[in-house]
Amino acid sequence: MPDLPVTPDDVRRAAETIGGRVHRTPTFTSRSLGPGRHLKAELFQRTGSFKPRGVLNRLAALTPEERRRGVIGVSAGNFAQALAWGAAEAGIDALLVMWEGASESKLAATRGYGAAVDLEAAGPVDAFERLHRLRDETGRVFLHPFDDALVIAGAGTVGLEILEDVPGVDTIVVASGGGSLVAGIAACCVPAGVRVVAVEPERSNALALGIAAGAPVPLTPETIADGLATPFAGAIPIALCRALGVGVVLVTEDEIREAFRFLYGRAKLAAEPAAAAAVAAVLEDRVGGETVAVVVSGGNVSAETASAILDGR
Repeated sequence: MPDLPVTPDDVRRAAETIGGRVHRTPTFTSRSLGPGRHLKAELFQRTGSFKPRGVLNRLAALTPEERRRGVIGVSAGNFAQALAWGAAEAGIDALLVMWEGASESKLAATRGYGAAVDLEAAGPVDAFERLHRLRDETGRVFLHPFDDALVIAGAGTVGLEILEDVPGVDTIVVASGGGSLVAGIAACCVPAGVRVVAVEPERSNALALGIAAGAPVPLTPETIADGLATPFAGAIPIALCRALGVGVVLVTEDEIREAFRFLYGRAKLAAEPAAAAAVAAVLEDRVGGETVAVVVSGGNVSAETASAILDGR
C-alpha cells in the first residue's frame, strides 16, 4: 500500500475527535434493493448529511488565533449547513459563499444556523473565485468542503461504522461530488479488504475525469443532484481514489429520479437526489458484490424538488 494522504489511523483519530457530537446513523437491510444489500442512512445525521463529520474534525484543529478570525466556506448547501452549525456550536463566526439558484431550503437552513451568506456568484464555478476574493478581503480561514485531509478523515468515519455494523461487507457504494466522502471511506475500508465504488451523474462526473487525468479537471456540472454539482473533484480525493483502486459508475438523471422514488416508496427514506445516485447504480446492477452497503448520504431536498420527482416530472 503506497503512502496515503489519509490513513485508517487518521480516520480512527477523527472518530475520537468527533465522538459524541454526531449521530451514529443506522444501517439496515433492504430486501427490495436485493439480497445482501444494506442502506447506511446518513441522511439522519445532524444537519441532514454526512458533512458535519468532516467539519467538526477540521474545526477542532483551528488555533485560537484562527478561531478569532472566523471561517469561510463554499457550498451548494450541505457543507454550508454543516459549517454554519459546527461553527455556531464552537462559537466561531462563519461566512458561506453560495450562488444564485441554490436550494432555498438549504440556504434558509444555513442562515438559520447563524452563518452569514454571500450570494453574489452566478454558479459553482464563479463561487470558488468569489470565495478566494472574500477570503483575502476578510482574513477568514478557508475550510475546503472536500479537498482537505481532516475533512476527508472525518467523512471516513461513515466507513468505520459500516465495517462494524455490516459483518462481511465486501462492497461500499458512495455518491461523489468533490470526493471527500468516497475518499474517506476508501481510506479506512479498502485496507480492510472492502471494495469501494463511487457513483456520479453522467453530466457531473468530476471524480471520473480527475481519476483519468490524475489531477482536478474543471467542468460545468448539470444535474438534478445539486449536492454532487461540484466544478471539480479535490486533488486529495483523486489521489486517494487512484491509489486505492476506487472505481466510478455513472448514472443518468432519469436513473437518479427512479432511485429517489425507490427510496421514498420502498425504503421510506426522504433522501435528496444526490444521495439517491448511489442507490441508482445498485438498482441498475452496475456494482456487483455479495454483501453491499449503500450510503444514503443526505436528506436535504426541497418540497418542490421532491414533489416534482415523485410526480414523474
